Amino acid sequence: MQNHFIYNIKTKIVALILTSVISLSISAQDGSVAYNFLNIPSSSHIYGLGGVNISTVEDNLNTTDQNPALLGPEMDMQLGINYMRYVGETNFAGLKFAKKASDRSAFAVGIQYFGYGEMKYADENGDIFGTFSPKDIAANVAYSHDINDRWRGGINLKFIHSSYDEYTAMALAADLGVNYYNPDNDFSMSLVAANLGGQIKRFNESYDRLPIDVRLGFTKGLGDLPFRLSVTAWNLTKWNLPYYDAGDGTSSDALELKDSFGSNLFRHLIFGADFVPSERFRISLGYNYKTRTDMSTYSRNFLSGFSLGAGINVKSFGIDVALAQPHTGATTFMVNLTANLNDFIK
Repeated sequence: MQNHFIYNIKTKIVALILTSVISLSISAQDGSVAYNFLNIPSSSHIYGLGGVNISTVEDNLNTTDQNPALLGPEMDMQLGINYMRYVGETNFAGLKFAKKASDRSAFAVGIQYFGYGEMKYADENGDIFGTFSPKDIAANVAYSHDINDRWRGGINLKFIHSSYDEYTAMALAADLGVNYYNPDNDFSMSLVAANLGGQIKRFNESYDRLPIDVRLGFTKGLGDLPFRLSVTAWNLTKWNLPYYDAGDGTSSDALELKDSFGSNLFRHLIFGADFVPSERFRISLGYNYKTRTDMSTYSRNFLSGFSLGAGINVKSFGIDVALAQPHTGATTFMVNLTANLNDFIK
């Protein structure tokens, strides 16, 4: 009876994920989207691995916003706090909490704040009438279930509220994810359909689309060596991701359009590596080719596209930090704190 129930859950979750992937791939269309802040990770570890990673399995609640199937009962009573100093005066922060629902399932709740600093309020003639502080807030609830010893499925529901001066908008979104993990050879594979949903209240008459995406990721340990390698494919609803190359910025020639097979392929891929000499310490390195090519101007530097992170666990606490410099004028920094509340209430 129990095996039959588990089989039905597995079949339904996998069918739901595959149906979403197929429908997204067919219906994806060109056009701009809003709510791109949903693609900014809240995990320093993920940010250090290039900004998108759905397959790194660890006991860290902050990573689960990338893939709800990474949530599990092993995170029972874990509290996660994150802060990010982003480009300019933007600051992001959030709070998460996880609770075991059973030996095979867990749920989590969280809230994420995106503040963009103070901006001038002006009319169409350029006259200044004051300032305002735009912001976005995303609240979420997630649930995961172990289908069997290797497979886990999860869903993350998000309520999004945006406030830009007197204009407000609301949206609902969901992430669906599955993860396969084999601890015997330290191999993990995940599939995620991210940001499914739409607006329920518009800023004005125009409709803003969410950044719906399909992602596939792999993470593999290297046997006795203290390294883990990750490859994540994203933006899989659209193959062509062209960009314009400005060279070194000194030429007056027209921008060169880059739209070759190799360019499109690597703009879909993010590479990450973890050096894990012990269970308590880790160093991460990531490379995001799309970030590097998006910053293809004279102000881009050698570090553009690269990110670096580190994490340490001491008793009941964990701290992770990460930084990147996508542009010479934009050094970004993120810090995470985790704590197991079970250790304080025993």
